[in-house]
Amino acid sequence: MLKGIDPVLSADLLWVLAAMGHGDDLAIVDANHPADTIASATASGRLIRLPGLSMARATRAILSVLPIDDFEPGALRRMEVVGKPDEIPPVQAEVQAEIDRAMGEPVPCLGIERFAFYAAAKASFAVVQVGDPRPYGCFLLRKGVIAGLPG
Repeated sequence: MLKGIDPVLSADLLWVLAAMGHGDDLAIVDANHPADTIASATASGRLIRLPGLSMARATRAILSVLPIDDFEPGALRRMEVVGKPDEIPPVQAEVQAEIDRAMGEPVPCLGIERFAFYAAAKASFAVVQVGDPRPYGCFLLRKGVIAGLPG
């Protein structure tokens, strides 16, 4: 355990989040996603599993330490429901609430068609698979920067 760090953030997950650079994407996917296949194609080749957690809980933990890119639109993306691209299932609404809370304002996730999502996830830095079994619980988060002076 680390002081002030959400206990959901395992050592492997913290490594992935710290190793990502500005502009790298993190794929956070549900229990039904082909995570092993997708993760093997990512920059790091890493798959981090968070079994037993809801997508909202895992996203809250990740957003507690991961800055989101604010230089370009589309830093936050969600997999669209097949045939209903404007539909927002409950799992996506819950994650959207966590994003809005972390960002301090509403910042909507852009929708991505299912197979385009798979391609974008393969181009990400790593994959985090959450134990949430609800379909369409798949998101891409683009890492931003933390500006400051050297220590």
